[in-house]
Amino acid sequence: MPSFNSELRDEYQQLFDSCLINSAKFDDIDSCLNRILAGKPQYELVSSRTNIPWYFIGIIHNMECSCSFTTHLHNGDPLTKRTTHVPKGLPKNGNPPFAWADSAEDALRLKSLDTWSDWTVPGVLFQMERYNGFGYRPRGIHSPYLWSFSNHYTKGKFTADGLFDSTAVSKQIGAAVLLRRMSEKQIAIAGDIDIITQIKKLGEQVVFDPDNFHANAEQLQEMLNKVGQHLRLDGKAGKNTSDAYQRVSGKFLQGDNR
Repeated sequence: MPSFNSELRDEYQQLFDSCLINSAKFDDIDSCLNRILAGKPQYELVSSRTNIPWYFIGIIHNMECSCSFTTHLHNGDPLTKRTTHVPKGLPKNGNPPFAWADSAEDALRLKSLDTWSDWTVPGVLFQMERYNGFGYRPRGIHSPYLWSFSNHYTKGKFTADGLFDSTAVSKQIGAAVLLRRMSEKQIAIAGDIDIITQIKKLGEQVVFDPDNFHANAEQLQEMLNKVGQHLRLDGKAGKNTSDAYQRVSGKFLQGDNR
């Protein structure tokens, strides 16, 4: 397992900041976020017991169990009995059928996530990758478990334990992509994600004007670029700037009548 050092922290932050979600997948991703949000009370219950952010629990639940509350977070086995697949025989305490929150707490403690304290963006992404494993790193591929449906992943996937297919393409939304979309929609705030709040406030003061320079438009372009947009810093609030603002805030600039 790689050490969570400053180099790895910078890598995660750079990948998160430059992450561009496949716009053709927005509907699928937003539907997934709605499923996660529907389970938020359960995730908050487990969060209160473990000090793990609810959105981390929700995203992992989606990745491992498609947000099903009838299965163990350990591996997707049914809650009606202890797990029969690896890891087997869990939870060790209590008797089936298990409450989802009790089993989920056991699964997260098994990974020692209750003792992790760095819930900044890099810290979250490190633990997400650790949850699935670091097997993609020696192959020079950004893990699809994190980055599928974004510009950081094209192909290559473990199709079974220890079986890697260089041409296979993940069809699952990446965990980091879900976190990124949560930040864009201001559903989850972690570490420096609150720059989204600043973008929204500034964007309310910028008027669509593709022909003239405005200082606040240039400032907005700079801030949008910090969260993965790619704009020319010309201070002209045209279509590209309005589109970028819409991807982050959910609405176009004032005066853009689309």
